[in-house]
Amino acid sequence: MQSGRNAAASVKESAANMAASAKSGMEKTKATLQEKGEKMTAHDPVETEMAREKKEERKHEAEYEKQAAKEHNAAQRAAAGTTGTGTTYSTTTTTGHHTGTGGI
Repeated sequence: MQSGRNAAASVKESAANMAASAKSGMEKTKATLQEKGEKMTAHDPVETEMAREKKEERKHEAEYEKQAAKEHNAAQRAAAGTTGTGTTYSTTTTTGHHTGTGGI
């Protein structure tokens, strides 16, 4: 049963990582589009350079948030695997006989 929980945690982590990557990609695309709009309305090279720097800053921020989310997801998975919940120990042998002392 523990391996089932590990597999579920792995799937959950992968899905969360994919969502973080998708969100990061969208933020980067938005930054690029915003830069293009600002470049079109820029009246001098300084405004164009400011638009480029702003885009780069937003892209770096999106990448940072993605990496932070992946680290958080990995920590969540590790915490789920080390809590000890779900660990069971058999009290019967392979033939179904009780191994404890209880007069059975």
